[in-house]
Amino acid sequence: MDRFVYLDNSATTKVSERVFEAMVPYLTEHYGNPSSIYGIGREAHAAIDEAREKVAKAINAKSREIYFTGCGTESDNWAIKGAARHLAKKGKKHIITSVFEHHAVLHTCQSLEKEGFEVTYLTVDSEGYVSPSDVENAIREDTALVTIMYANNEIGTIQPIAEIGKICRDKKVLFHTDAVQAIGNVRIDVQAENIDMLSLSGHKIHAPKGVGALYVRQGVVIDNFMDGGAQENNKRGGTENLASIVGLGAAMEEAHNGLEEKAAKLTILRDKLIDNLLKIPHTRLNGGRENRLCTNVNISFEGIEGEGLLLLLDLNGIAGSSGSACTSGSLDPSHVLLAIGLEHGIAHGSLRLSLGRYNTEEDVDYALQVIPQVVERLRAMSPVWQEMKEQGLV
Repeated sequence: MDRFVYLDNSATTKVSERVFEAMVPYLTEHYGNPSSIYGIGREAHAAIDEAREKVAKAINAKSREIYFTGCGTESDNWAIKGAARHLAKKGKKHIITSVFEHHAVLHTCQSLEKEGFEVTYLTVDSEGYVSPSDVENAIREDTALVTIMYANNEIGTIQPIAEIGKICRDKKVLFHTDAVQAIGNVRIDVQAENIDMLSLSGHKIHAPKGVGALYVRQGVVIDNFMDGGAQENNKRGGTENLASIVGLGAAMEEAHNGLEEKAAKLTILRDKLIDNLLKIPHTRLNGGRENRLCTNVNISFEGIEGEGLLLLLDLNGIAGSSGSACTSGSLDPSHVLLAIGLEHGIAHGSLRLSLGRYNTEEDVDYALQVIPQVVERLRAMSPVWQEMKEQGLV
């Protein structure tokens, strides 16, 4: 293996040097409990306040509207369950979401269905976009909440969030968005986009794993996530993850300040990957070219399996991910790819490459050198590909 190219930044990112340096003092010297009144406790509390302000500034929120959590999944669970259970007391037990949300949202909604909530799952078009008119038409008198992801984690489509948010605001229905993939890649303004609640995660933007945040607009009431202490404005008890919260604040500030330059650079690399991979016969791009994350490339190769593709890429020093759910032990392809209309066989042969801040043009060139060779090798061994050749389909 001559080199290693990491192209799975949608899965996680490495901690940046700036974030690491910001965290170290709060693991070594300023390690006090933020609830303590002596010096190093007050220092810890002040550091959390500063991080909260940085997160808020990056999305045009108020610092008191930011709640620190353990991850994006926790933020999704808290926003959806907390709002739904609170509004159920007022007879509102209907939730609207889409069929291709992250499982943190889908499984949360399914859990609420067991509690007697009704959930409407909106379809998406062939490029992976939710229709605002579908959202509007699905809203009922008893609708408590609409939850639509900002950008899809697999195919990178950026949803018309501002338009959906305005519909929800006009209808007086709460609007939550899972922005885990969008943060750091898209300029987000919760005020202008009429967002009531927003989930984000640190490890997608070069902060450590195990820390996230939830934005809850002032005036929106949700049930507590966890009792047991006065932390997070009495909403989420438990001693704060001090160093990681500081790291998240530094990562949000870093991402916010350099967003446009990063996006411009990565868009060029993304388009180079897409344009050249589509030269391989019998391939297709999943998701639209417009309103797509600057980091996301998702390509399906007919006649091969995603798991074999990943293993051979790994042997060649390239880390990516597949649209199939092989890593979870499931034989079913990605629910996202099925939602946009792909047949099972094509969905199984998908590859997601996700760029990040540290990727270079040399990384892309190496990937474009290796991937066609790997696809050709796998097709040569594939009975599906051989059958397609016999039928004159290739």
